[in-house]
Amino acid sequence: MKYLYKIWKNNRSLIVFISLMCVFRSAVADWYEVPTGSMQPTIVEGDRILTDKMAYDLRVPFTKISLVKLAEPQAGDIIVFDSVAAQNRLIKRVIGVPGDTVALVNNQLVINGEKLNYETVAETAINRVEIENLHGIKHTVKLAKQRSYMQNFDPLIIPTDMYLAMGDNRDNSADSRVIGLVPRAELLGRAKRVIVSLDYDDYYLPRKNRLLKELQ
Repeated sequence: MKYLYKIWKNNRSLIVFISLMCVFRSAVADWYEVPTGSMQPTIVEGDRILTDKMAYDLRVPFTKISLVKLAEPQAGDIIVFDSVAAQNRLIKRVIGVPGDTVALVNNQLVINGEKLNYETVAETAINRVEIENLHGIKHTVKLAKQRSYMQNFDPLIIPTDMYLAMGDNRDNSADSRVIGLVPRAELLGRAKRVIVSLDYDDYYLPRKNRLLKELQ
């Protein structure tokens, strides 16, 4: 006990700081490293994403117990969640919220009977980048030209406390088309901006153009 007291006495400022930082990261905000390209071109491999953990809930620190629901996810939000189905932490974009009817036809979304607007901004031999207008939230998506089963699904009504989430790299994302709808209880928070981005192909040097970049 004397040994522990001595450690506390000599390092209490550091111990308190570390404890408060752990509480902050658990309940208020945290960062998430993106290891895959499923959200390209919005998010790229190597991005460290700031996640607002109080965007939807006030939780007991170090748990997923919600004390107060602060808001509900909206279409267009980029969410971070612990997926039981995928057994992994994922980051995707909310496409459908409870009550919506969502379908995908030839890689273009139809929500509540209305087809979204798309504008092509770049194109290669294998894919194209388009601006998708999701209820006024304009963001870029990458669409493959080669046909695949990922490019279509029948109309689906989103039930209460469930969300349809998809990656912006539509043909290379294990999202709700693979793992099913996302339960609200799995949400960790909303991704707000890139803190820093490390280029894996350039000796992990920071990408200056992505420093503190806001996500849309």
